[in-house]
Amino acid sequence: MTNWRAVIIGFILAVFVKAFFGHYEFIGLLIVGFIVGYIAHSGALGGLWNAAVAGAFGTIVSAILFVILVTVGSSLTGVLGGLTGFTISGITGLFEVLMELIYYAIVMGITGAVGGAISSKKYGS
Repeated sequence: MTNWRAVIIGFILAVFVKAFFGHYEFIGLLIVGFIVGYIAHSGALGGLWNAAVAGAFGTIVSAILFVILVTVGSSLTGVLGGLTGFTISGITGLFEVLMELIYYAIVMGITGAVGGAISSKKYGS
């Protein structure tokens, strides 16, 4: 079952990592995935699921921002630039969404499973 509190926290952290730490994105996503899995407290499979959902939301927002920025940037060059920019950004944006979705889900999911497994252990019982 999805722990929406953990997913929203992971989503915000994933967008933050993507926006401000582009050079260290892989390490940042590993840490964010671990945090989401740990907050979820639902075992390895639950941590994997929650981290993957948070990564998917982060991917969708990043891709929408990319398409908007490319379209607005090409619109400044005139009508012809706006039309070609929209077509190019639409095709590129779709490819970007698919690639980032796979990337975020795998990277965050793996460490989310580790975080979930660690948080679900009962010590001293």
